Amino acid sequence: MRYNFTFLLLLLSFTVFSQEDAWVYFNGKPNAQAFYDNPLSELSQRALDRRTNQNIALDITDAPLETSYVNQITSSAGITVKAQSKWLNALHIQGTQSNINALKTLSFVSRVEFADRTLNTTGKRVSEASVNQVHKQLKTAIDYSYGNSANQIQMLNGQVLHQQNYTGEGKIIAVMDAGFPGVNTAQPFENLRNNNKILGGYDYTTRNSNFYTGGSHGTSVLSTMGGYTVNSLVGTAPNASYYLFITEIDAQEIPLEESLWVEAAEKADALGVDIITTSLGYFLDRDEIRYNHTYSEMNGITTFISRGAEIAFDKGILVLASAGNEGNQPENHIGSPADAVSVLAIGSVNASKVRASSSSIGPSYDNRIKPDVMAQGVSATVSDANGNIGTASGTSFSCPIMAGMAASLWQAFPSKTNKEIRQMILQSADRYANPDNNYGYGIPNFGAALSVDSFIAEASFAVYPNPTKNEVSFSFLNENNTASITIYSILGQKLIEEKVNSSNPVLSLQSLQSGLYLYSFDADNLHKTGKIIKQ
Repeated sequence: MRYNFTFLLLLLSFTVFSQEDAWVYFNGKPNAQAFYDNPLSELSQRALDRRTNQNIALDITDAPLETSYVNQITSSAGITVKAQSKWLNALHIQGTQSNINALKTLSFVSRVEFADRTLNTTGKRVSEASVNQVHKQLKTAIDYSYGNSANQIQMLNGQVLHQQNYTGEGKIIAVMDAGFPGVNTAQPFENLRNNNKILGGYDYTTRNSNFYTGGSHGTSVLSTMGGYTVNSLVGTAPNASYYLFITEIDAQEIPLEESLWVEAAEKADALGVDIITTSLGYFLDRDEIRYNHTYSEMNGITTFISRGAEIAFDKGILVLASAGNEGNQPENHIGSPADAVSVLAIGSVNASKVRASSSSIGPSYDNRIKPDVMAQGVSATVSDANGNIGTASGTSFSCPIMAGMAASLWQAFPSKTNKEIRQMILQSADRYANPDNNYGYGIPNFGAALSVDSFIAEASFAVYPNPTKNEVSFSFLNENNTASITIYSILGQKLIEEKVNSSNPVLSLQSLQSGLYLYSFDADNLHKTGKIIKQ
């Protein structure tokens, strides 16, 4: 009986005092005007120029977190602050369930969201007990058989861009991964080092400025874009510049990693980055099953990382993410942030353009086409941390291969917006007219995209009036087309879902209160997202 009693006491202690992960959201930024008066306090001139060039206004998400709010949370009993996001106006915290719930009484706290969603009062999540654990996307197969990178570039007709000297020069790519050892020493990165193309980086997992550490997965990822070894490895953007951010904890799979990713994305934005590429994904691979996501959360607006990725796109950054390597698993759908509406989710094919069976499939839970496009991810040519040229497999490599080509294309069309570059990539793909949830829109043809500089569908799209009082109209090219319109709250809650057409393009907003809302517009060959202000 004594042993049983001791066990029960320990169990109760664990239940009461175990540490939980949660996000605490604030309900405002009372000192935001100071940022508007001096935006260079938060954003570099290059970041401001990106917004100006793409006609993107500064908004409340650009302003920093309210310092007094952060300080009060930090000093709260039993609370540890692990990460922060000005975009989502939130802190990632750890503490006991009771200590975290106590924060709800603070006047400036909008809501608290536990990473274990069964602890949230808004509803319960579906149990994942019957679903097998899957391998995280960072685990890839490397066989070190030597070869060259011609096929992975030529499959995308990327050599046409390179022949015209479009190799990513002038574009900046942020790489989010688990580590970059050897980038400061290995020969394939010598071209980047000698030409000062590594602009900096940071290890968010240890809060350390040394980013040439950690797992070598990021090293191999970078090599597919920036590597250069004559007759062995040429990256898709060998002359682009790079920031290297460690956000993935190689030995663990925990909710904090999503928050670190968003924090790094905010830094990338502030530095003026053009493209974010991430060969990471989060779904069913948590160390603790209670922190797993469900397929119903793969809707682009639920997970913390996907909401952050969508905001990054709103800032004018092109965001690419690996679709995932779970195609052979019981749950084989794309993870987050690949599920985000505007993120280009990249699947994997072999050298013969056949989808890898391991490449995660779509659709997103809300039935959007995913993945978006495909590139070679089977036996892709990469470098390891020692400079050895070999092959590796996974969407971890098809994604950066695509990201480098996107940088080279954007160099060719410097006046284009991220939305236009995204659309150019999609429209050049070989399945654009008949997409599916295995290949998405297919394999892009960057050579063809180079010769196209007119997108009538993009130019003809409009939302008006905006701001508006009671209704908004959508104009689009095809008179016989029907479009699906979805209106979301700024926190991602779906509020309205209706269809419009050119003869009746008006959507009523009378059911909504005054404020800022997000819209998603989907018609044949045209996808748009944006903001609507109701007065």
